[in-house]
Amino acid sequence: MSRAIPLPAFLPPAIASLVLFGAAAALLAPTPAHADELADLVNAYRAAPAGCDGRPAAPPLVPETALARVEVGTGTFLESALQRLGYRADRAEAISLTGPRDAPAAMAVLRQKYCVTLLDPGLAAIGTARRGDAWQVVLAHPLILPELPGWETAGAEILDGVNRARAQPRSCGTQSFAAAPPVVWNRRLGLAALAHSTNMAEGHYFSHQEKDGSEPADRATRAGYTWRTVGENIASGNRTPQEAVAAWLDSPGHCANIMNPNFTEMGAAYAINPENENRTPYWTQVFARPR
Repeated sequence: MSRAIPLPAFLPPAIASLVLFGAAAALLAPTPAHADELADLVNAYRAAPAGCDGRPAAPPLVPETALARVEVGTGTFLESALQRLGYRADRAEAISLTGPRDAPAAMAVLRQKYCVTLLDPGLAAIGTARRGDAWQVVLAHPLILPELPGWETAGAEILDGVNRARAQPRSCGTQSFAAAPPVVWNRRLGLAALAHSTNMAEGHYFSHQEKDGSEPADRATRAGYTWRTVGENIASGNRTPQEAVAAWLDSPGHCANIMNPNFTEMGAAYAINPENENRTPYWTQVFARPR
């Protein structure tokens, strides 16, 4: 009996990096700009931009209280600071200005120096704040997590992606594979995958070996599967079945499992710990050939 188990690939959710524009001085406990006048001016500019290398108009930004309340300073991880305020962003940027006496004067500086950021169609929300002649503008795009289907539906989508990959020759790192016959769904392997994903999600770990020492072949056996060969792929953080398959195909060891012609059956599943603030999915894919 043999087991084909690649090295694990930890695939965390993408996190946009912090970009701080303008002054680096901290704005401690900023107060929202009066009646969001500056935010209104920014939206008026997005509706009818002038200059800025001919950039087109952009949709209006939605005012968000958290973006106005966040404290931005040197070394601030903006997304983390926003998350502590209950706002989850997949991208956020901050602009700091010192000197303008009122919102129109601040807008004149923003339009002159930061028009590209102001007109970015990928940003959807805004919060503005000031303390004296210090101004802060935070723009963001909220993190929107797709709703995942039930684990068996997700597993079927993974199966479809795997079989489409196996239908054509492929290079997995330095290994070349011919097209392979499709694998078929096996619910026992799916249950083995579900058990491991659930263990990882609830136990806050990422490994082919469970905390009791069991490995993929042990889990297949526990699920009632009599195997000749077993292989397993795992991933964490991918938000859809398609993302998980794409990530595995980008990793030589996982790709080799997908293309292995010795495997004839497959099961797959994901699990999310509801207590996990980021609702991180843990994915497991089990390949096998029955004895």
